[in-house]
Amino acid sequence: MAKKDGVGRYGERVALRHVEARGWQVLDTNWRGKDGELDIVALDGDVLVVVEVKTRSSLGFGHPAEAVTPRKLARIKRLTGQWLTVFRERLAAARLREETASGSPVPVLPDVRTRFGAIRIDVVAVTLQEQGPAVVEHLEAVA
Repeated sequence: MAKKDGVGRYGERVALRHVEARGWQVLDTNWRGKDGELDIVALDGDVLVVVEVKTRSSLGFGHPAEAVTPRKLARIKRLTGQWLTVFRERLAAARLREETASGSPVPVLPDVRTRFGAIRIDVVAVTLQEQGPAVVEHLEAVA
């Protein structure tokens, strides 16, 4: 199990670098909710993107993206709703702290949107190679 966990953590680091290289603003990583974990939550412009990362050390058990089943997508959607609730609560608390400190309403976290143009779920599939860099495949808008 330790090797599997190590492979997964490595894949998440590779996927995070991939997302950052695209210029996305990462809002959360490995966020835990009632129903599990969201690997990466980021902004692509005004689109909130929830990225599910799947990593394989070989294709012996199939392509990494094959592990993202309809059931898994339903869970990711529930978790996204939970994340949005917590995110909005955190922004409201930060806004209250700023207003209290300054004595007047001020914009809080102006670089972070409170409303999103859309929400989508992407999959980043990472396949490790015996030699050379991992293969990264980005599947956009799987749900």
